[in-house]
Amino acid sequence: MKGKNRKRILAAALAVCVAAPLTGGCAGKKKINDGTFRPVGQSEVQFPLKEKTVLTGLISYPANTESEPNKRTIFKRLQEQTNVEIDWTAIQADQWADKISLNMSDPNKLTDFIFTAGFTESNLLKYAEYGAIIPLEEYIDAYMPNLKSVFDKYPEYRAMSTDVNGHIWSLPWIEQLGSGKEAIQTVNNMSFINKKWLDFLGLEIPKTVEEFENVLIAFRDHASEIQSEFGIEGSIIPMSCIVNDQDPGILINGFGEGYGDADKDRHIAVTDDKKVICSAVQEGYKEGIQWLHKLYSEKLIDAEAFTQEWSTYVSKGKSGRYGVCFSWDVGNIDNLTDWAPLPVLEADTKNLTPQNGSFTSGYDRGRCVVTSVAEKPALICSWLDQMYAPMQSPQNNWGTYGEDDDFDIFELGKNGQGEDMLKHAPLGDASPVEVREAEAVGGPLAVLDEYYDVYVTCPDDAKYRLDWIKEFYTPDMHTKYVYPNIFMSRSDTETLSNLQADIQKTINAKKADWIMNGFTDKDWDKYLDDLKAYGLDQYLELFQTYLDSYNANLEAEQS
Repeated sequence: MKGKNRKRILAAALAVCVAAPLTGGCAGKKKINDGTFRPVGQSEVQFPLKEKTVLTGLISYPANTESEPNKRTIFKRLQEQTNVEIDWTAIQADQWADKISLNMSDPNKLTDFIFTAGFTESNLLKYAEYGAIIPLEEYIDAYMPNLKSVFDKYPEYRAMSTDVNGHIWSLPWIEQLGSGKEAIQTVNNMSFINKKWLDFLGLEIPKTVEEFENVLIAFRDHASEIQSEFGIEGSIIPMSCIVNDQDPGILINGFGEGYGDADKDRHIAVTDDKKVICSAVQEGYKEGIQWLHKLYSEKLIDAEAFTQEWSTYVSKGKSGRYGVCFSWDVGNIDNLTDWAPLPVLEADTKNLTPQNGSFTSGYDRGRCVVTSVAEKPALICSWLDQMYAPMQSPQNNWGTYGEDDDFDIFELGKNGQGEDMLKHAPLGDASPVEVREAEAVGGPLAVLDEYYDVYVTCPDDAKYRLDWIKEFYTPDMHTKYVYPNIFMSRSDTETLSNLQADIQKTINAKKADWIMNGFTDKDWDKYLDDLKAYGLDQYLELFQTYLDSYNANLEAEQS
């Protein structure tokens, strides 16, 4: 941090203190780190430390799991290995969004680091300008050999983590499972069809939207027979989903131009001539929503699809009531045996637009930050670097071994060279989400493709999901480009965030309303006018500017 920037951030931090709703402001409270690099001798960050040191951290945890982080096996082992004890402040995940902003606005509530921050680009740059977090690039190079090794092997991750002024404000989460159009993240919520019901009714897996509609009708019209045959309690639901969450958008990719609406947050796609478009204003999107309304009007879509919570959605699925459902993994909803992935449906065309950012695998820029109250940033970064160790990252991501309960995610075994390797234990009938939430701790980490069968086995549910993508989806991914992970400037990030708030709200609200109630051409025209009034042109122009710059830099590097 140099000259004016350092003074500006320190002044901003003091301004935050003045604004904090505390008697006496920051006087006598926590000191503010102005972001200046604080080097220490390597002996001070050599683990295990000679004397136990206590650091403070903030972390989220899933509801209905262990609320005390230090009772989790992963953190118990880390304390033994490092002689660093973390005094955690733990917030339940469903309360995180409301509470984290309050904590970030008050220096006296800040911990040394925030382990599961999940901050957006706008959050990171705002908190950086306020002086609530410190830049990490020098600490990464000096005290984080595990993360530096990842950055050296894959420089795109360092680039994606660096802002336009050359600063790294956060530590990323990286999960490689496949690459390019075969990466596990190319498809978010897949569509699954009940193969048991199809076989019972003598039906084939549909390939077109017309065939799909006929299958749903057969599920509806033979509901009593299906109930009787399989002993199902509760009404038969031909198709269930959670609109704008466990969403049916994958079904409409074949309408019109074939863009669909894969990006449910930003609603953008990239054309084959590298132009950024809003996917939710295309004629194909309009036709697709009209078709979904037709399905709803024929009582083929769950009436609760617009309001149900995840727990309700899963509960009905576990009761065997669905003919078609949507999720990252059908094992979260019912079971693997009775279900098959639904291939890309053909309407006007046959195409599946991959998820934006997916070609560089799973990546979360804002996973962990070090705050300006940290008195020992080098030690904190050294401890956080342990999360990037090849044997540690898989455990933080998925779970561990040697737990006191009845289930372990891993068994500690040996690889082909006779070295320790984490071997995934069979999941059985357990939900992958639930068992991992009980053991994993999340936070900053990196699981790379070259780790598999060396440090860790590939999880079974990842293997079959990768196989599904390769067999059912990659062949129909005709779109050349996705929007990459780009770190924009503070002002542009804030502008986009403000524009997105109204644009996303309008698109998602109309989508739900129109699937349920239908719409006219007049409604559509007003929708387009409203989005234009909310700044859609400016929104797309900003995305285009950064994409053009990204592509120009990429071409320069390759030339």
